[in-house]
Amino acid sequence: MYYCCGITDTGLVSHNEDTLLIGGSVLCEGRTEQNINSPFIAAVSDGVSGERSGEVASGMCLEMLRDMRYNSRTHLDSRLMEIHNTLAEYSRNDPEVHNMQCTLCGIAVDENDRILSFNVGDSRLYRFRGGRLTQLTRDQSLVQLLYEEGSITLEQRRTHVHRNIIFPAFGNTNTKPKVDIMSIDGGMQYGDLLLLCTDGLSDYVSPIDMEKILELPKALPRRLEMLIERAIANNTNDNITVVAMVKY
Repeated sequence: MYYCCGITDTGLVSHNEDTLLIGGSVLCEGRTEQNINSPFIAAVSDGVSGERSGEVASGMCLEMLRDMRYNSRTHLDSRLMEIHNTLAEYSRNDPEVHNMQCTLCGIAVDENDRILSFNVGDSRLYRFRGGRLTQLTRDQSLVQLLYEEGSITLEQRRTHVHRNIIFPAFGNTNTKPKVDIMSIDGGMQYGDLLLLCTDGLSDYVSPIDMEKILELPKALPRRLEMLIERAIANNTNDNITVVAMVKY
């Protein structure tokens, strides 16, 4: 059994292009908490900045992901690409949402409690274990590439003028995205917390500050609220979505 909770918040901007998924629930505003048995999927999706109808893309993406009957026999990579193809075809046929795109980051837990992570774009999956926060996914972004080749420092990566430039995302009508899928070795240990978030959080709250908040002896939904409050206090200019999962 797993306990999952999530919040999606507009933040300081006018409307929300983020969406979250936990099991059978897709939310474009507000919060949810659930006790859930495997198999299930949890994910966050963020409409790509600069493209039209990001909220349509993220909502459709997670609705299709919700409807996937995931288990150990599911070919996750091909099923995710089917979602991308559907989004791209939809946007080609409707000029109102032309080239709508979204990031996607999530975890898929099968009936044997094996956990896969999947990622396209710059939303993130972290593991909080023993007071330390570790990023498990790799950002598909220009600044990540520059950082890995040594052209910029870690601090410059966080503040770089081009930090919002990401590689082809879900729904891109010109180039297919590359879905990064990996197994979370060993699953979850007692006390582990898996945290999914959009860049409205990760760009504005440092890993050290996230660790301090996650260590607090408060209910998990309250700690997620505090993460969002910290991002807003740091003047995030984006929506903020966070999903957390623990096993018991």
